[in-house]
Amino acid sequence: MSSKLRLGIIGLGQQGGAYAKFISDGMIPNMVIGAICDVDPAKKEQAASLYPDAPFFDDYVAMLESGTVDAVVTCVPHYLHPEMAIAALNRDVHALVEKPAGVYTKQIRELNAVAASRPHLTFGIIFNQRNNPLYRRLKEIVDNGEIGAIRRTNWIITKWWRPQGYYNSSAWRATWGGEGGGVLVNQAPHQLDLWQWICGMPKSVYAKAAFGFRRDIAVEDEVTALVDYGNGATGVFITATHDITGTDRFEILGDQGKIVVENSLTATVTRLSRPERDISDNLSPEEVKGLFSGGFDATSHYTQETISFDSAWGSQHAGVLENFAANVLDGTPLLAPGSDGIYGVRLANAIHLSSWTGREVSLDFDEEEYLTELNKRIREEALFPERH
Repeated sequence: MSSKLRLGIIGLGQQGGAYAKFISDGMIPNMVIGAICDVDPAKKEQAASLYPDAPFFDDYVAMLESGTVDAVVTCVPHYLHPEMAIAALNRDVHALVEKPAGVYTKQIRELNAVAASRPHLTFGIIFNQRNNPLYRRLKEIVDNGEIGAIRRTNWIITKWWRPQGYYNSSAWRATWGGEGGGVLVNQAPHQLDLWQWICGMPKSVYAKAAFGFRRDIAVEDEVTALVDYGNGATGVFITATHDITGTDRFEILGDQGKIVVENSLTATVTRLSRPERDISDNLSPEEVKGLFSGGFDATSHYTQETISFDSAWGSQHAGVLENFAANVLDGTPLLAPGSDGIYGVRLANAIHLSSWTGREVSLDFDEEEYLTELNKRIREEALFPERH
């Protein structure tokens, strides 16, 4: 292989078009466009105009077998990600999938098994927020035990306002059979991934989702989920697509500190001088009285740090692509291994299943039950074939 990875882009839409531009603009120095594939004939002219040196295909299998690409990225509807990645890996082509890795865990488990059987190939996923220096630093803080054991997590992420015209723009969008869900599978996968990446996977979830609540769609446009981590700690995840002003606030409370993230830009990290329970148990009677007379100085028990980073638009996505190429070329560790894609989808599936059945659902849920419930909704739509 040369010093640059030849990437095949499957789907020259919004994401595929952005990645092609990043590469052609030199933002990813170890990667070139090997080929472009799209089933839309209009994209052939677009590709010829913008990227004349890149071969164009209307069949992704033909591209995989052409010898023009070392790897592919799947910028296509969610259901197709596992199918295309498996086809690539089975042809000795490295695979990078867009988020989410798929719609339901059963199909992603099959993809992960194929990838595990071909360890000489690189399998990655575009979780560009894992390349966000703010969240990478917060993960270090949590992993290092700087705020102690996690006791509660909360994420309100409602900055996904989408007008009705957005949903009307494509026949597959906001359908069970075409997209596989709403805000959980389209807008919020990055937050679901970061939530579990930093705080760990919960043991169970109880959720209330609203389907077509404020938009004329079949899938969820508002979700409130309560999770149980199994050790007394709990978490709440709230998301929606109808809040025009939107909120993005992420809190992690530990027994020795706290992290509060605002708008995914700035984090305030509080570190207690010792575990909160020790502070509580060892206050003097005078300090306890001071709580009610204004004489208690809580600041003597903690320090605070404000963290923020400059991050140019596109740099996080470009960094994931560059890291993926580096893994193929010289073994640089992956920022986002493709096998990790199952975790956020498992969370989304469990939230759906809890909302559909009205019960608390284990994260180790029955995948066939989920698929049965999903197919029930696909049949009711009568727009797309059922899934297996």
